[in-house]
Amino acid sequence: MFNSLSDRLTATFKNLRGKGRLTEADVDATVREIRRALLDADVAVSVVREFTAKVKERALGLEVSQALNPGQQVVKIVNEELVGILGGETRRIRLAKNPPTVIMLAGLQGAGKTTLAGKLSKWLKGQGHSPLLVACDLQRPNAVKQLQVNGERAGVPVFAPHPGVSSEYESASGDPVAVARQGIAEARAKLHDVVIVDTAGRLGIDAELMQQASDIRDAVTPDEVLFVIDAMIGQDAVNTAQAFNEGVNFTGVVLTKLDGDARGGAALSVASVTGKPVMFASTGEGLGDFEVFHPDRMASRILDMGDILTLIEQAEQSWDKDEAARMAKKFADQEDFTLDDFLAQMQQIRNMGSMKKMLMMMPGAANMRQQLENFDEREIDRVEAIVRSMTPHERVAPKIINGSRRARIARGSGVHVSEVNGLLERFVQAQKMMRKMASGGGMPGMPGMPGPGGFGGGQKKGKAAAKSKKKPRSGNPAKAAQEAAEAEARRKAGRTSVPTGAAFGQQGDFDPSSLDLPKGFEKFLGK
Repeated sequence: MFNSLSDRLTATFKNLRGKGRLTEADVDATVREIRRALLDADVAVSVVREFTAKVKERALGLEVSQALNPGQQVVKIVNEELVGILGGETRRIRLAKNPPTVIMLAGLQGAGKTTLAGKLSKWLKGQGHSPLLVACDLQRPNAVKQLQVNGERAGVPVFAPHPGVSSEYESASGDPVAVARQGIAEARAKLHDVVIVDTAGRLGIDAELMQQASDIRDAVTPDEVLFVIDAMIGQDAVNTAQAFNEGVNFTGVVLTKLDGDARGGAALSVASVTGKPVMFASTGEGLGDFEVFHPDRMASRILDMGDILTLIEQAEQSWDKDEAARMAKKFADQEDFTLDDFLAQMQQIRNMGSMKKMLMMMPGAANMRQQLENFDEREIDRVEAIVRSMTPHERVAPKIINGSRRARIARGSGVHVSEVNGLLERFVQAQKMMRKMASGGGMPGMPGMPGPGGFGGGQKKGKAAAKSKKKPRSGNPAKAAQEAAEAEARRKAGRTSVPTGAAFGQQGDFDPSSLDLPKGFEKFLGK
C-alpha cells in the first residue's frame, strides 16, 4: 500500500546522508520533496500542510542544528510526526463493565464491513472472548448469507432471524433496528460477552443510510462504533469520514484492503481530520489477515525501518511451543539437525502466513522489493514434497542419498533432480550452522565470531593449507632418503597393525560409542 510513498521518502533522506550541517536550503528542499510525496499518495491537502509545517519548524530548530547527525535527526522528526497524524498511540477496544460489549460497524457498501465482521469475531475469539455476530444488513443481496458463511469459518455463531434479500430485484423488508435489539437480548441469554452488529451501507452518502445507522445506534447503545473505510478510495476518504462522524459519531476507524496497490492516503488522512484513531487494519483476504493498528509501527514501515515487533507477535501466536521446546532440548543435547527437523521448521514458518509479508516487515526491505515480488510462495510446498518423498532413514542420514535415490525422490515429488540437489546443499549448510551453534561456537563465517570464515581467525584453505601440513625435507640427499625410508616403514606398520574382517577395521563386536557420533545416531548402527 505505501510502497510508492516509502520509496519517495527514502530517496529524499538519502540526500541528507553525510552532511555535518543542514542549511535552510537543505531543509526547504527536503520538506518540498516530502510534500510532493504525500500529495502523490493522496493524503488530504490540509493534512499535508500541517504535517510539513511542523517538520520544517522542528528541522530548523535547535534539535537539528545541535545534533551530531542532522540527517538522522530529520528522519526522527518525520517519523514522530507520522506517528502523530496516524493517531499517536495504539487504541484498544473499550470493554463494557457489564457484558455484553456492543460493537457496531458502519461504512459504505463495498468497504468490506461483512468480511471485517468475520475477521474481528475470529480475532476476539482468539483473545478469549465469546462473540456473537448480528446480521442487520437486510438490503444488500445475500449479505446475511455472507455473514453466516464468515461466522461458520470463524467458528462464531450468527444471529440472523431475517434472511434479507437474495437479489437486487427484491425490495428490502424487515426491520434492522428490531433485529439489532433482538441480537442484544440473544447475546445476554446465551452469555456472549461481545456482540458485533453488521449494518447496511450504500454506494454513497444519503439521508436514509445515516438515519438507519443512527436508529440502530440509539437502539443498542454500542460501546464502540467502528467506521470501516476502504484504504484505496483516496481523497474522498476525508469527505466520507466527516459525513459518518457527523451522522453516527464513530469512536474508531478500521482500514480495509491495506494490502492493495493504491497510494494509501486514506490511512494518513482520516485519523488527523476526524480526530478518531485507527484501531484495526485488514491486510488480506483471509480471516486471519487482521491486525491491531499501531501508529508507531506503521510509521516505521512507511520509512522502511521495518516492523519487528509485529513479526515477533505473529511468531508467538503461530509458533508451536512444544516443537520449540523439542528443538531447544535437541540443541542442549547436541543432537544432529535432521531433515525432519528442517521440515518441521519450514511448517512453523508457513503457519505464520505469507513469506512476502513477513519479509517486507524487515528493515531495509524496500531494497529487495523486486526480489520479494518475484518470490514464489509455493517454494515451501515443493520443499515439503521433496522431504516427504524421502524414507525415514534418508531424512536422518542424507549422506546416503546417491544418484539413484535423488532420481527417485525427484519423481516422487514431481520436481527436477537439480531442485533435490539444491535442497540438499542448503540443508548441509543449515546443518553445519546448527552444529556450530549447538557446540557454542557461534555462527560460522560471521565477522568477529569464532569459526571458519570470520574475521576472528580463519582456517587456511587450498594449496597453502596443504603445503603448511607437509614437513619440509632435508637439503642433505642422504638424510632425505633416510626420512623417506622411515616414513614408508611407518605406513607399512600402520597397515599391518589394523586387523581385517570388519568394515571398520575391527574384529568381533562393534561398539558405536567408540565413534564420535551425534547423540541418538547409534540406533541406526545396529550390532
